Amino acid sequence: MQKEFIGIAAHELRNPIQPILGLAEIVKSKIDDSKQSELLDVIIRNAKRMQRLTEDILNVTKIESQSLDLKKEHFNLSDVMTNAIDDIMINIDFLKQSRKKEIKLLYNQPEDIFIQADKGRITQVIFNLLSNAVKATDEGTISVSLEKTADNNHAVVSVKDTCEGIDPEIVPRLFTRFATKSFAGTGLGLYIFKSIVEAHGGQIRAENNSDGRGATFDLVYH
Repeated sequence: MQKEFIGIAAHELRNPIQPILGLAEIVKSKIDDSKQSELLDVIIRNAKRMQRLTEDILNVTKIESQSLDLKKEHFNLSDVMTNAIDDIMINIDFLKQSRKKEIKLLYNQPEDIFIQADKGRITQVIFNLLSNAVKATDEGTISVSLEKTADNNHAVVSVKDTCEGIDPEIVPRLFTRFATKSFAGTGLGLYIFKSIVEAHGGQIRAENNSDGRGATFDLVYH
């Protein structure tokens, strides 16, 4: 009953969020007053945060009830990577201007790699791992790669950053629910990503880099 209630509550919370976002953005596009625009930005930012939270809760309820739907299709993983990186570069440019972050993103466009998977959910995992790396890194390089394993049976996505790394206390339970020491997140993200990847028969792993700077996340898809 508790899980059912949480699922219903999250679903009902999601319904009014989109009108709030949509109308706030319409109003913002029609005004010139900078102060009013800043106030609308606060509304939009917090509505998006609520939207992410409700989506996370809905995903967790689906995972725990084993009802996570996968709409598999044949697609080019290289294209998904390129599109996610293009979106992330917009965030990096914004952070450089607003927060004086000095971040470089390195990525070499690989050959086409086709997989059979839920494109939307795989895109969600890759984009959010890149986003996490950007948020955690104040200065340095984020290296991203996509390649096939030697036997050509698996595709491996790797995201390597130069942040402070994973807290040793968190490492043993990194991919479990609520594994976070930050007040800015719920600690559900990596748990959801792991469940999505494993639902595809793949793996997700993470470790701190050997040079003591940052961490590397690897996604392995079959």
